[in-house]
Amino acid sequence: MAADGKALLAKAGEHIGEKYVFGSPVAKNNAAWRGPWDCAEFVSWLVYQVGDMLYGCEDDGGDPATAEAYTGYWARDAKRVGTEIAVAEAARTAGAAVLRIPAPGATGHIVISDGSGGTVEAHSSKRGVIASTLAGRRWDLGILVPGIAYTAGAPVVVAPPKTVIFRLTEPDHMRGATVKEIQRALKARSFSPGPIDGDFGAQTHNAVVAFQASNGMVADGEVGPLTARRLGVSLPEA
Repeated sequence: MAADGKALLAKAGEHIGEKYVFGSPVAKNNAAWRGPWDCAEFVSWLVYQVGDMLYGCEDDGGDPATAEAYTGYWARDAKRVGTEIAVAEAARTAGAAVLRIPAPGATGHIVISDGSGGTVEAHSSKRGVIASTLAGRRWDLGILVPGIAYTAGAPVVVAPPKTVIFRLTEPDHMRGATVKEIQRALKARSFSPGPIDGDFGAQTHNAVVAFQASNGMVADGEVGPLTARRLGVSLPEA
């Protein structure tokens, strides 16, 4: 199989429907692996299978059987040895990775672009590996992995989220009345966000992650429309 973006996408598509487990380790050199997957482990496994290289791992020069992948390592590698591109460019590039960068101590999310505004991704414990869309979701950047050839297609419009997405930001935290609503809703569901102070800090982030994981959602700690709906909270328009 040629080391190109279309091969990455094709390989990803073979695994739609397989199981997701948050934080599950994956041997990158196990071509027969069929899950469970974690989002970063899934994309790093794809890169190894198609490009015969470790990328987005704690040690990209380590043992592929034990190398740990993480969205934070993907963000590191994008700056160090990859090519960062705009999300709109990634949306029209089959096989490009699209990343939600984690704040320090937080989690993120990573998907493979299908080149037409869609994705293939290890999504969540409820949905497993799925085909989805980039639209209406918060993303930070696209990534092209060195050594893999990519071809961009026709331009794609990726609609941004319609609401503010509340999350852990550093060094300044998001604050305000909506954060208090989120905290109260979490506490009412027995997920402790710390003080009900309107400060979206680490404790609130951790409570959101635990709530999302318990509901089979993407456990990224970000309160967008779906998480807000599950919490019974209304988000302000973006």
